[in-house]
This record gives sequence, structure tokens and C-alpha cells, in this order.
Amino acid sequence: MTVHIRRSSARFVEREPGRRTQHAFSFGAHYDPEWLSFGPMVCHDDHLLGSGNGFEDHPHSDLEIVTYVVSGTLLHEDSVGTSAALGAGEVAVLSAGSGVRHREVASDAGAARFVQVWLRPDEVGAAPVYARASSAAAVPGGGLVPIAGTGSEVEVGVAGASYGVARLAANEKLILPVAPRLHVYVVSGALARSSLAAPLESGDAFCFVDEPHHQVTAGAPTELLVWSFAGSSSPE
Repeated sequence: MTVHIRRSSARFVEREPGRRTQHAFSFGAHYDPEWLSFGPMVCHDDHLLGSGNGFEDHPHSDLEIVTYVVSGTLLHEDSVGTSAALGAGEVAVLSAGSGVRHREVASDAGAARFVQVWLRPDEVGAAPVYARASSAAAVPGGGLVPIAGTGSEVEVGVAGASYGVARLAANEKLILPVAPRLHVYVVSGALARSSLAAPLESGDAFCFVDEPHHQVTAGAPTELLVWSFAGSSSPE
């Protein structure tokens, strides 16, 4: 049973013209043996793109690439024929499988912020698939709403993985689910001080391993992204 807090200030920061990325886990030149993965999660990035900027055509294989748009519009094109404009509150899952190329850039209308997670899939070499969904059902007082994986209409190639959104009003409480691994990311707002930690702010995350139910309280209007993994809690 463990609780780790990954502060925004501790994430690895990468800056390029028109882009700022905060990496939760080791990536590229940024290496920390204590932050390589969390269960099947091998990447948790918070990207801010300037208008018309982003990631030009590049390849992936055998990854579940889950993208959640926080603000602005993100344009996606890939080699399986997808062309999509994702707005704030939308999620997309690209199962890269045997291999896919894609492009992700902010629209010319303005900046875009998105959180992207990479998961190691249970099976490799499958045909690439793209799917998208909305998180519109997540409203204050509505609790945690699944948007990808278990409990949702969008599949993720990791058995027992579930991705949910909770939008909390100030002072609203939320009981977090129990799972062998639980990753709770503060997208915006703040969680009030609790027995677990000092307040968590935008960009901070809880990483729970084999923990019981925990309750959090929003210190301001707050949006949370929550991953639960029902698989083995063995070390990363």
C-alpha cells in the first residue's frame, strides 16, 4: 500500500518553438529510474501547443495512445485515414498496433492543451484503430464518468483499464475508486489539504498502489482525470 505524489514542479519539462511539454515519466533525454512507468502507463504528458504548432507526421506501434483535450482544438490525421478535430472535453484512443503514423497540431484558431497517455497493450501486432468520445456527461455532482476503457463505449487494449473524468464544484467531495493501481491527475483547479497531502494543484497527481478508498475535496472548481488499472500490482 503506497501513495506517491507527482508534483507538476517535478515533471520533466521540454520546450520547443511553439510547444511546451511536461513529462511525468522518463522520456528522451530526461531519465529517472524511479519514474519509468506506472503499471501499463509508460507516458503521461501535458502538452501546450501554440496555434498551428504540434507534432508533424511520425510513427508508433504497439501502444494505446489516449488523448484528452483540455482546451482549444487539436487536429489529428493518421495513416488509417482518420481526420479529426478534437475539442475541449473530447477523448480519442489510437491503438497503434502493427504500426501507424499520425500528426497532431493545434488548429489555427488558437492554442491547444491536451493530456496524452501511452499504455502498453495486452496484445501486440493488432490492426490500428481510432475512436473518440465526449466527456460531456461529467458535470459537477455527477461523480466520476468513464470515457475510455471499462465502463465506456471506447475500448482500450488493456484489460481492466478505465479512464474517467470528474468535474467538481468548489468544496465538492469525491470518493475515488479502489484498484491495484490508481492515477489521479489534477487538470485544473485544486484539491484541498487532506490526510494524504498538502493541497494538490493543476498538474499534480496521486499515484496509489493497493490503497483503500480515499476521499478528496475540491478547493475550487476542479477537473480530475482518473486512470484505474485492475491488473497486477507488481512493480513497474
